[in-house]
Amino acid sequence: MKRIFKHYIIATLSLYFVSSLASGIIFDKGIESLLLAGAGLTVAYLLVKPIINLLLLPINLVTFGLFRWVSSALALYLVILVVPGFKIIGFSFAGYITKWISLPNFTFHGILAIIAFSFLLSLFTSFLTWLITD
Repeated sequence: MKRIFKHYIIATLSLYFVSSLASGIIFDKGIESLLLAGAGLTVAYLLVKPIINLLLLPINLVTFGLFRWVSSALALYLVILVVPGFKIIGFSFAGYITKWISLPNFTFHGILAIIAFSFLLSLFTSFLTWLITD
């Protein structure tokens, strides 16, 4: 139970941080949709993603694991289909400029937006898991 709750907190925080970093995720009912999407993402990551990884095992073996992003994108797409009030309409990054680095702005729509958000979610989830791991 503690493990499931930890995954839920990490998934919900990751969704919140990703939605504040890039625009395109819509929570129709605000915090209620965010919490429900976090629960859906937790279920998808704990139950659905291992099944998808098992089905994609031959392709992952041939590509040395580079095809694993598909399971994250499919899990996120399933959450979009199941959770009411949670939508991805596009991926829009405003850009980032500092003295040393300059990231341009870019926009994706459709399946590319889901892939971009799943990549960001994977980054934030990995970081928060590393941060919270006891």
